[in-house]
Amino acid sequence: MKQSIVHIALVVRDYDEAIDFYVNKLKFELIEDTYQAEQDKRWVVVSPPGSSGVSLLLARASKPEQNDVIGNQTGGRVFLFLNTDDFWRDYHRMVADGIKFVRPPQEQDYGTVAVFEDLYGNLWDLLQLNDDHPISIKTS
Repeated sequence: MKQSIVHIALVVRDYDEAIDFYVNKLKFELIEDTYQAEQDKRWVVVSPPGSSGVSLLLARASKPEQNDVIGNQTGGRVFLFLNTDDFWRDYHRMVADGIKFVRPPQEQDYGTVAVFEDLYGNLWDLLQLNDDHPISIKTS
């Protein structure tokens, strides 16, 4: 059997402000933005550049209880992990683009990491895993 996780739903307040942040600030690619008339919603998918893995489904909150979790889907824990092949390039670009880092860069046994917030306050790790880490980005 072979299975994989394709999308992770991220609850957002507004499609367009979320697209603006992920595409213009984080430099993700807009993979799809399709209106679904029967449900009066959009299917919006973004992905980091060059990624062939999991993508984010930006899901606009449609109920009050969904509004309550925007920016806090994991109870204040780091929620998503953005792996890069060049930590310092991406870190400096993100700082210049106004991304708020809440924990400064640190060297760990597994690689280099810093924690940033998305536009709603969800916590992300920006990380570059060591070459010997099992899921490190392989470059050639």
